[in-house]
Amino acid sequence: MLSEFRSRVVAHGLEEKVLDLLLARLVEQWLVGAGGKQRTDSTHVISAVRDLSQLDLAGETVRAALEALVCAAPHWVEQVIDVPSWTRRYGDRVPGWHAPASKVKRARLAVDYGQDGFALLAAVHAPPSPTWLRDLPAVQVLRCVLVQSYTRTLSGGGREVVKRREAKADGLPPGQRRLTSPYDTDARRSVKGDTLWNGCKIHISETCQATEPAASGNNGDARPGPHRPTRPNLVTNVTTTDAAVADNAMLDTVHQVLQRRGLLPGEHYLDSGYASAELIVGSLKRFGVVLVTPMLSDQTRQGRAKEGFATHDFRIDWQGREVVCPAGQTSTTWSPCLQGGVAKTVVVFSPTVCGSCPLRSKCTTSKLGRRQLTLQPQETHEALKGARARQETEEWKHDYALRAGVEGTIHQVTTVTGVRRARYHGLRKTHLDHVYSAVALNLIRLDAWWNGHPLDQTRTSHLARLNLSLVA
Repeated sequence: MLSEFRSRVVAHGLEEKVLDLLLARLVEQWLVGAGGKQRTDSTHVISAVRDLSQLDLAGETVRAALEALVCAAPHWVEQVIDVPSWTRRYGDRVPGWHAPASKVKRARLAVDYGQDGFALLAAVHAPPSPTWLRDLPAVQVLRCVLVQSYTRTLSGGGREVVKRREAKADGLPPGQRRLTSPYDTDARRSVKGDTLWNGCKIHISETCQATEPAASGNNGDARPGPHRPTRPNLVTNVTTTDAAVADNAMLDTVHQVLQRRGLLPGEHYLDSGYASAELIVGSLKRFGVVLVTPMLSDQTRQGRAKEGFATHDFRIDWQGREVVCPAGQTSTTWSPCLQGGVAKTVVVFSPTVCGSCPLRSKCTTSKLGRRQLTLQPQETHEALKGARARQETEEWKHDYALRAGVEGTIHQVTTVTGVRRARYHGLRKTHLDHVYSAVALNLIRLDAWWNGHPLDQTRTSHLARLNLSLVA
């Protein structure tokens, strides 16, 4: 019944309903609200399916499609395949097999999986076969895995040749589209630092501003005032994505959800994975949110080496559409363009001027004998320059230390609610689990706060107290 209940919640798009209701009530109690400070970070979630090698993925996908077809149309299967021989290969789960030790035999087995898979698809799409067989989810997954794992060509004699797809020669689909299991089509492989996993990500946002609400009355009210302890940090949003989605691609989504709930922060503390100059400008324009986040240093050769003249050493005249270098020379061309769909401006200095410049060794080593700059739009460029300057100050570093607290929240949610490993297949059910975990975390924190037991205080165990009394 619980499984069916969760399926119905997901089917009706009510995954976030319980968190919405809780936060709405907390807004009424003055425990959360718009403005103030919030912080967001992500952590990895391991999928609820076995991690398969490429060889096992191909074989298990064929087996899963065959199992689905046997359940849906057993008589049809008897007519199109040699059941005894296929049973020997696909009767048991493929990951339970011991792969051949020989590299040649493993390659041969991989080709056999591909040939069997294409033969099964050909039988399903044959004119005499029922058309509804093509729509079985397992058959659709088989088609995708075969496309991402194999190529089919015709030899000189007209014979079909199936071989494993090679990254350099044949290309591979991008990681965000590459299936890793026939049973969870939302699971993806990703890497973050030293962590390599197969599954998804959870992005957690929480309040982190210390305010002074008033003493609670008989009605449980907590209006601002001078006599009550600071209100607890509460989770305002959780977002679940597949593992291959970059953190900065989710920032707008997080802000949109917070806007819908009326909980947009005034300042949003993030790590560098969420940051870009475009997002700094866009978040302030669209949502009125100031991003407090470290920006990468100048990525020009000079900026990375911290030697010579980086972009910030040049004086830019945006109205006059020209740039003046540290030696006082003016650029010769100003060319607006698109790079990767983003508006940029390429500025080039004259090779004649650069060639005779005494500061050339600090500026460029180009074989063309000239310096070239690639500039972002003026607003973005100035926002990036200002952010880099601010993050070098002690005041900013002290303020940014507030972001570190989100690591404790991630530890708490993974330890207490067990979100590190997904309990379900698919992003929607996994997200439902993450929402319920966020609600549970908020209730735990509210209980501790209302009863005067802040979770960050060290509690002395009974054994430790006994030891102290004996020592005394």
